[in-house]
Amino acid sequence: MILNKKLYLSTLLASGVLFAGIRAANAIETTAKNVLVMDYETGQYLYTKDHQKMIPPASMSKLMTIYMIFEKLKDGSLSLDDTFTVSENAWRKGGAASGSSTMFLKIGEKVPVRDLIQGIIVQSGNDACIVAAENLSGSEEDFAADMQKKARQLGLTHSSFANSTGWPHPDQLMSVEDLAKLARIIISQFPEYYHIFSEQNFTHNNIKQGNRNPLLYSMPNADGLKTGHTAEAGFCLVASAKKDNRRLISVMAGLKSNKERSEEAEKLINWGFREFSNYTLFKKDQVIAEIPVWQGDENNIKLIVDHDIRRTLKKSSVNKIKMTAVYDKPVSAPIKKGDKLGVIKVDIPGQGNFEIPLTSDRNVEKLGFFGRLMANLRYLLFGEI
Repeated sequence: MILNKKLYLSTLLASGVLFAGIRAANAIETTAKNVLVMDYETGQYLYTKDHQKMIPPASMSKLMTIYMIFEKLKDGSLSLDDTFTVSENAWRKGGAASGSSTMFLKIGEKVPVRDLIQGIIVQSGNDACIVAAENLSGSEEDFAADMQKKARQLGLTHSSFANSTGWPHPDQLMSVEDLAKLARIIISQFPEYYHIFSEQNFTHNNIKQGNRNPLLYSMPNADGLKTGHTAEAGFCLVASAKKDNRRLISVMAGLKSNKERSEEAEKLINWGFREFSNYTLFKKDQVIAEIPVWQGDENNIKLIVDHDIRRTLKKSSVNKIKMTAVYDKPVSAPIKKGDKLGVIKVDIPGQGNFEIPLTSDRNVEKLGFFGRLMANLRYLLFGEI
């Protein structure tokens, strides 16, 4: 005898894998051509606009160069005190004579890795990127190949690299989605270095340069990450800000001026903080139902959510969530702890539908021959499961 039972939940429970892109009809608008706003903790997308299109990333792609350096610092194959030598190639391609963003390095100069990191992040130095690439991989071309390989390992599927700097090239492309993912990875994996992104200036060879991130000067809670600008890419920004222990990441591209970039980024981040919040929807091992077991060495088993669930929800939708627990009962032994025995179906207005697995809280062995015989007999005589 199998009875299908639907349990309707009226309280705020919820969540498994939430719909990853939100762009409701009444959502905020922006003049940026490509946008993604992400909650750092949950990884959920609050707003998207052409977010998977591969576009020229300009200097935003320096985040991948920085990741490559940070990873070697973390695994111990590189230290902050190691020095890299500046080649003539790096000086010519990335120095002041190139007309590009530069750290003003000199040919033959031996530069500590710690200074190169600040030169890349704060000063957006193309020469610093090329020096790092040549010293880490032998050539910038080989470094770009290493970047490509690492990007795939990190799950960045809409990125391709031809150089370490973001200098315009047909094969130097990234999506704002990949840039947001990369920013989240950098913040989470390298917290000991993240403070560098909020430094407002850095001096090398007696030349002081300011950080190009406009939000560092206009938003008290902004602390990263990287700007970009070329004629083709327009004005771009990977930004992050933290407020009340909640962090948002915003990536945008295709803006017409530094002023517009600053205003649009600040508008979207403030909107994300204002309209959304993070909620604990289920606690690990929270019991949703208890159901009978057929022919098991225990009579009942509990259905639980097997891990803590935190979700980013639009504040106006919290009281409109609809949830239904769906499972069969009884369930036949044997059962292993963690077996999926049902789901909670969740509908959040404007944020899509999804399901949460309900799993068994313990093992239940199947009865032996005589146990099963007696169970069948009780069922036939008394209708007892």
